[in-house]
Amino acid sequence: MNTENKTVLITGANRGIGRALVDEMLRRGAKRIYAGTRSDQHHDDERVIFIKLDVTNEGDIRRAAEKIEGLDILINNAGIFAPDDFSDFEVINRHLAVNFFGMLRVTQAFLPMLVRSKGVIVNNLSLSALVPVASTPAYSISKAAAHNAAQAFRALLAARGVKVHTCFTGPVDTDMTRDFDVPKSEVSLVAAGIVGGLERGEEDIFPDPFSAQIADGWRAGVVKELEQQFAAFVPPPALDEGGCCHH
Repeated sequence: MNTENKTVLITGANRGIGRALVDEMLRRGAKRIYAGTRSDQHHDDERVIFIKLDVTNEGDIRRAAEKIEGLDILINNAGIFAPDDFSDFEVINRHLAVNFFGMLRVTQAFLPMLVRSKGVIVNNLSLSALVPVASTPAYSISKAAAHNAAQAFRALLAARGVKVHTCFTGPVDTDMTRDFDVPKSEVSLVAAGIVGGLERGEEDIFPDPFSAQIADGWRAGVVKELEQQFAAFVPPPALDEGGCCHH
């Protein structure tokens, strides 16, 4: 998809990759960018409209959906990241609330707009969606759940003209990962990689040098092949009493 002249919603747009995605979309000529944040923000470009959007708050999600009249691209980027050792279930619950259920609720809320526009959904995940990082199991579990949901959405929405992209980012130099001692990619590079992959039509985007190392193996691997086979099991749309397809 060409992102020029498109209307975009980016969750978690206050900092890190989200803020970089706002700037990258501006650079590529987006018509309007709704930047979802939990606090008031400002951007010098008038194409950016900040909108209060805590992805764990159903009221915020509903009001955002009422305010935004049309949408071409939804980027589910909001997330939390914290180390844990399985000792505190509340840490697991918080990760699932933001990284999985938040993504799910936002996607469902904006789906009617995306169906109308034949738009796209971009889920910013992590390589730990594929293989858990032992020092951050709650984060890994939440991203794995989001990945599984994205695969299901991809199959379910194909017939309705909505495409679903997943981004498997490696370590990124953000406030969120400041204490994680590994080589990290710059956020601007990752944002450019995500949007570039979207414009090239890559279902699975590996936007940084670390993640790009496994891109070819993933795309040609047995798990991707199995996903494509399972997509054939999408049930046919239900018929209403008038005999029309009902979604």
